[in-house]
Amino acid sequence: MKKLLVVAGIALLSITAQAQEKGQGLKGAWWATAQFGYQQTKQGDNKGTNTTILPLAGYFVTPSVTVGAGVGMINIKSENAAGTAANTNLLVVEPLVRKYWNIAGNFYFFGQLAAPIISGKEKEANTKVNQYGLAMSGGIDFFVTKNFSVEFSYDLANFTSTTIKPDGGDKTTVNNFSIAHVASADQAYIDALGGSAPNLTSPLSFGFKFVF
Repeated sequence: MKKLLVVAGIALLSITAQAQEKGQGLKGAWWATAQFGYQQTKQGDNKGTNTTILPLAGYFVTPSVTVGAGVGMINIKSENAAGTAANTNLLVVEPLVRKYWNIAGNFYFFGQLAAPIISGKEKEANTKVNQYGLAMSGGIDFFVTKNFSVEFSYDLANFTSTTIKPDGGDKTTVNNFSIAHVASADQAYIDALGGSAPNLTSPLSFGFKFVF
């Protein structure tokens, strides 16, 4: 009888522990991912390139809420027959918070709010560029395994305020608000950054995430 009670007690503790672990979900887990983009346009002797590298990492503060941040860079370069027409290096800092909802099985829907800050300058003309904003997005996250997922997201609403200050000239401020927008470059960016037609933000995102 005592042996039966001991076995039953162990089984009960095991079931309770498994239930608690399942209830905790991803709480306490860390995750890491990265965004990378490269775009090149070429016409005759004119060539423009746009490179984005943004590693991101975060932590699940509850089973369904995570906070994180990304720190990376954007390089926008324009070249012609005479050499480099414009070369812009921008630092990107992007804090974010994300909430998950389980759809079915390993499929999750998430809502995200991010506050990207972009700052740097175009070296050839010494033009300073500063941008801050808020971006609300939604997406689908599929966990292939408990440590690896594939995610797709789309911007639902986006606000940015960008200041472009040339050396010795008047600054230009571009305020933009859009819903379900398609990324585009304002003419002010194109003129100030050497005609390289940069997209500082993109509405679509696809990537892989590691959870540990």
